[in-house]
Amino acid sequence: MNEKAKRLKDSMEQRIVGKGDVIDKIIITVLADGHLLLEDVPGVGKTSLAKALADSLSVSFSRIQCTPDTTPSDITGLSVYSPADGKFTVVPGPVVNNIVLADELNRTSPKTQSALLEVMEEYKVTIDGKEIPVPLPFMVIGTQNPAEMAGTYPLPESQLDRFMMKLSVGYPDASASEDMARRFLDGDLHDETSPVLSGDDIIAMKKETASVTIHENLRAYAVNIVDATRNKAEISYGASPRALLSMLRCAQAIAYINDRNYCIPEDITEAALLTIPHRLILSAQARLSRVTKEDLVKKILEQVKVP
Repeated sequence: MNEKAKRLKDSMEQRIVGKGDVIDKIIITVLADGHLLLEDVPGVGKTSLAKALADSLSVSFSRIQCTPDTTPSDITGLSVYSPADGKFTVVPGPVVNNIVLADELNRTSPKTQSALLEVMEEYKVTIDGKEIPVPLPFMVIGTQNPAEMAGTYPLPESQLDRFMMKLSVGYPDASASEDMARRFLDGDLHDETSPVLSGDDIIAMKKETASVTIHENLRAYAVNIVDATRNKAEISYGASPRALLSMLRCAQAIAYINDRNYCIPEDITEAALLTIPHRLILSAQARLSRVTKEDLVKKILEQVKVP
């Protein structure tokens, strides 16, 4: 693994036990300049993962605890009237930070969820007609509980499409649980993490990631994978052009953390499995048949010719 990426992973693993694979994917998302959605049942460490990442970097961090009465201005900010000078002053909201954690995003209303659409795509917020750029590097990490849980609002497709990856943390295995219990009883499970990388380090790593070579035949391979999602009976709406770009950038990040300055077919395959499933909308028949999006992407990868 790339030396700086390894340093970041080691730092996060001081706080998160038994989730090395998930941490790898989070780092890939960071380097690919993407946003991350973590979906799982309560208590498995979604918020802790986001905070471990933020604490390992010397960047600004904010947490938005989403509830049914959270308003868009609670996220973006608002204009406040000052009686002293008779003017309105724009007060930026918590979204104007390097890493923004939208905790339990699907517990707030669709109107409030949409407050993140502009900033996730354009890296700026507009308050009363005034555009405010967010600091770089910038990343939104959303957490959500499964849709079948009480009090949740499904994220609209336009918002899901803006998240590069949707990951499930999952329960730790018995060995990791035992280690977690020991560290908890010893009082060192929630030790503070010192930053190991700066914002400038991340920006430089993103530039190096973007310079990773993807040969023409691999670009065509990626296009064929995305095109196949649009021509499958079980899928009503296939992957978007944004999904294609996310997949390519993700493949570059996978190559980068593996200390390569070029992509191989396996990078494209892995990137497809990470970036495409959550963007697909299945047909009614597929949903009734309980076909999973992940299985459909795997089937597509088996059918598309590998260069």
